[in-house]
Amino acid sequence: MKQIDRRIVIVASLIFIIGLAIGLMIFLKAQKAEPFRRPAVVTKRFVKNEKIKYKTIISPVSASGRLTSISEIDVVAEASGKILTSKIALKKGSEFKKGDVLFTIYPDEAKLALKAKKSSFLNSLANLLPDIKIDYPEYEKQFRDFFTTIEVDKKLPEFPDFKSEKLEIFLASRNVLSEYYGIKKDELQLSRHTIIAPFNGTYSDVYIEQGAYTNMGGRVAHAIRTDILEIEVPLDKFDAEWVKINDKVKVYSDSRNAEWQGKVVRKSQFVDPNTQSQGIFVRINNTAKKSLLVGEYLNSIFPGHPIQKAMEIPRNVVFNTNEVFIVEDGKIHMEIINVLKINEKSLIFNGIDEGKVLVMQALINVLEGSEVEISLDVKPDKKTGQDKKQAKGKKE
Repeated sequence: MKQIDRRIVIVASLIFIIGLAIGLMIFLKAQKAEPFRRPAVVTKRFVKNEKIKYKTIISPVSASGRLTSISEIDVVAEASGKILTSKIALKKGSEFKKGDVLFTIYPDEAKLALKAKKSSFLNSLANLLPDIKIDYPEYEKQFRDFFTTIEVDKKLPEFPDFKSEKLEIFLASRNVLSEYYGIKKDELQLSRHTIIAPFNGTYSDVYIEQGAYTNMGGRVAHAIRTDILEIEVPLDKFDAEWVKINDKVKVYSDSRNAEWQGKVVRKSQFVDPNTQSQGIFVRINNTAKKSLLVGEYLNSIFPGHPIQKAMEIPRNVVFNTNEVFIVEDGKIHMEIINVLKINEKSLIFNGIDEGKVLVMQALINVLEGSEVEISLDVKPDKKTGQDKKQAKGKKE
C-alpha cells in the first residue's frame, strides 16, 4: 500500500509541475507587446489602353508564292538523224530568243530525196501540158505558168485553181495530184529537221548532246519561257473573294530590294484540300533591268478590300488565338473576340461591344481580376523593364 501511495504522489507532482510551467508560459506570453505590422501594399499595373470603336477598314492582302514559267515544253525531234551544232549551245541554262534555230537534224539526205521528187513531178507536168492545151485550152496558161515557176530548191507554188470535173479526173488518172501533195508533205517533213525557238527562254534540262543521233519522237531537251512569268499565290477563301481578274498587284523581294508590277490573270475554281486556300495567278513581264528567275519566292500585295464594322490591333495584344484583356472597374477581364483577318503584324476583329476599354499591350503573368490603372502612354524603364509609372508607385 505504501508503495502505491508513493507512485500516486509522484504522478500528481509531475502533473502539477507541468501545469505550472504551461500556465507560467501563457502568462509571460500575454505580457509581451504585439509587434507593429505594416499594412500590405497593393501594387497596381499601368497598362496602355484604347476604347473599342469599329469602322470600315481597307485591308490589303499580302502573301507569297513561287515564280513559274507560263510555258514549259519538251523539245522533241520530229525527224531521225544526227543533231548538228547551231549558235545556241545545246546545254542546260543556254538562253535563246523567239525564232532562233535551236538545232538541226542532218537534212541533206531528205533534201536530195525531195529534189528528186520535184524533178519527177516536173517531168509529169511537161508530158501533160500538150494534152491540156488541146483538151482544156482555158486552163493551159494557168498550168504553163505553174510549170515555169517551179524550182527544185524552193517550195512548190500553189496548185492551179480549176473547176472542171473532167480535168480533175484527167489529172487524178495521171497521179499528178498525188505527186503534188506527196511533195508538199515531204517539204513539211524537211522543215521539221530544223527546230525553231517558239518563245524567249532557256533550257532547264538537256537529254541529248550535239553530235548525237536521235530517233523521231526522241526527247532532246526541256525548255521554259522566261520573258513572261507567273506566281501562284495561295489565299484564304475570304481574301480570295475580294480579288478580281485584271487587278494590279505589287510584287516585291525583300532580299533583292526590288519590286515589279503584276496583274491577276486567273483564279483557281477549287481550294487546296490540305490548306483550304484558293490559288490566285499573277502574271509578270520579265525585264532585263530587274530580271526574275523561275523558282524564286516573291511577296505579293493585292488591292485592299473593305471590312465593315471592324477594328485593327497588334497581334501581340491577342493571346490563345482569340482572347484579349479589357479593363472594367479598375480590373482586367478576359474577352473572346471574333477574328476576321490576320495580317503579318496586325489583326482585324469584332465581337466585343463598342466603348469597352481594350488593353493594348502584351501582359505577362497577369491573372484575371488583377487591379490595373489605365494609361495612354506608358513607356518601360530601360533598367528595370517595369513601367515608369508603376515603378514610381512602388517607390512611393
